[in-house]
Amino acid sequence: MRLKIVTPLSVVVDEDIDSLRAEDASGSFGILSGHAAFLTALAISIVSWRKDETERFCAVRGGVMTVGGKSAPTTLIAIATREAVAGDDLATLDSEVLARFHSDADKERMEHVETVRLQLNAIRRMISRLGPGVNAGEFQ
Repeated sequence: MRLKIVTPLSVVVDEDIDSLRAEDASGSFGILSGHAAFLTALAISIVSWRKDETERFCAVRGGVMTVGGKSAPTTLIAIATREAVAGDDLATLDSEVLARFHSDADKERMEHVETVRLQLNAIRRMISRLGPGVNAGEFQ
């Protein structure tokens, strides 16, 4: 199998692997050689894979994972994510990188909520300026 993890700016991982573990909204799952074609949205999590007896890790900030069908000579597992950090130290990836990914996602959610509030406030103010008997779309 071939694993490719890409971000908008770089290819983080591109190597042959024997097995892979990842996590989506339904939980953790594994991929072995010959797996059926598969598509899922990954959670903010750590993807792990093995090649021979070596285990490697990559923290991903969500993303989309596709697994090519077994009809191809080699199964391609492709992960497209907003941000990824590869490493061999699971503890560091878990405690530092995932914590930062979760914090960034929380900030983005808060910013999105604030943006929607500002837009709704602007719409309310425009509607309040419309007077009775005025043609639709005209302001006083």
